[in-house]
Amino acid sequence: MRVFIVLTVPCMPTLPQPLPTNRVDLLQHLAAPVQYDIAIVGGGATGLGVALDAAARGLRVVLVDSHDFAEGTSSRSTKLVHGGVRYLGQGNIALVQEALHERTLLLNNAPYLAQPLPFVLPAYKWWEMPFYGTGLKMYDLLAGRAGLGRTQLLSRAQTLKRLPTLRAMGLKGGVMYWDGQFNDARLAIVLARTAAAQGALLVNYCRAMALTYEQGKVSGLACEDQLSGQSFHIRSRCVVNATGVWVDALRQMDGAAVPGDSSGVTPAMVAPSQGIHMVVDREFLGAQVALMVPKTADGRVLFAVPWLGKVILGTTDTPRHDLSREPLPFAEEVEFILRESARYLQRAPSRSDVKSVWVGLRPLVKPVQDEGHNTKALSREHTIVVSRSGLVTVTGGKWTTYRAMAEDVLEKCTQQHLLAPGKRGTTAHLHLLGVDAASAVRSVAQAPGLHSYGSEQAYIESLPGARTELSPGFTEAMVRFAARHEYAMTVEDVLARRSRLLFLDARLASEIAPQVGQVLQEETGRDPQVEAFQRLAGQYLLKTSKNI
Repeated sequence: MRVFIVLTVPCMPTLPQPLPTNRVDLLQHLAAPVQYDIAIVGGGATGLGVALDAAARGLRVVLVDSHDFAEGTSSRSTKLVHGGVRYLGQGNIALVQEALHERTLLLNNAPYLAQPLPFVLPAYKWWEMPFYGTGLKMYDLLAGRAGLGRTQLLSRAQTLKRLPTLRAMGLKGGVMYWDGQFNDARLAIVLARTAAAQGALLVNYCRAMALTYEQGKVSGLACEDQLSGQSFHIRSRCVVNATGVWVDALRQMDGAAVPGDSSGVTPAMVAPSQGIHMVVDREFLGAQVALMVPKTADGRVLFAVPWLGKVILGTTDTPRHDLSREPLPFAEEVEFILRESARYLQRAPSRSDVKSVWVGLRPLVKPVQDEGHNTKALSREHTIVVSRSGLVTVTGGKWTTYRAMAEDVLEKCTQQHLLAPGKRGTTAHLHLLGVDAASAVRSVAQAPGLHSYGSEQAYIESLPGARTELSPGFTEAMVRFAARHEYAMTVEDVLARRSRLLFLDARLASEIAPQVGQVLQEETGRDPQVEAFQRLAGQYLLKTSKNI
């Protein structure tokens, strides 16, 4: 097993690169009469990846998001950087190979936010060890030099040593393999800041209200600042719709506006799939090793993953037909995870043990004629389409392949003559902000703290409130850093995505919200929306009733 050692490296506090993250400055830049090369709608993994890639090529880039960066699906993943073991069974070798390649690049480019993690697959039937062991050995072969560790067949005793809380009755042994883990929302914020350092303009809480056209072709966006109501017009040679599960709204807006489109009705291309995750204390797993069950009673995958000092239990795969910004778990999903966890853990978590429950909507791509009832059968690969007006839409895919998706988008834009041929992509080996050869690396599985900031932690320690803990590992200085350098405007921005406390312990997040709000108001001069956050935190608490 790999061990992450915390090193203390003396260094002088250095101010982060001067990036345009102050709200007044952002809006002044947005109001300037600039002709952009590419305008991106959507600040999740895909949109931020496109912004960084385009800016690194020297293009003029602007990105807007109606909410906060990564507020949707991109902050609600299972926190895995993976090649997709289950796709091997589907025979999708190309998808697995691409993801394994991208996994290595991500771990290298953001080592303080993404690291290798061992997974143990327990075997309770005689055939499971050779069956799954063979598949995972193939996983190793596909990874080649990009492999993170060798797959091992474990005896019963070795399996219980690595996962001491695993149910021992009937256990035959196990298989251990390696994949990656990361902090998704923090990675998104670092992507945004790195893109800004490359010259991109990124504005959260700015809604794209309409597409603008010249001679029947998309020529820009009409936007509105959601905090002030101020309107903006963005001129751009190319517009990319990267709004995840919400891409169809902009596509339909485009179809209705372009002369010659027969009915103005654009068939939906996304079938949302809901996945829920529940967080419990680390004692339920008792190890810095993840548990993976490849096939539960109904054929779905179950994970128990150590993350930031807690354990994530998930995930489900359930069709959902509405696009709520804060979807609630279905009662049957909650019972499914608790029931399946009880089959594998000595001490089964109960509803009262759940610290936080959160839901993510995955944008699965469907054929136009597909009603989307079986989301497990739909494509996990990304899809890029260009409308008659030139609107570029990208959706599908997963966090692991965000960088490759961005390259594909820019290649498509070039092929369609929306962008001029130019510099090739450079993001394969572009280190994100906070990466420094002298920085200590600590496992994402361990409790949160300054290690989540990489080489910028010394600067954060120089800010007021660096010794004032609001919760374990989370200080007042981190709130100030979020407001000054990470685009944070509200308590939710800070406690859900700059720190991850809402996702780790919703009750504790609600308790410290007034203190966070006070610091945030000092920094921004705006209403930090404390009460709104506390209402939201209540939705992340699992009720004792089985009706929810």
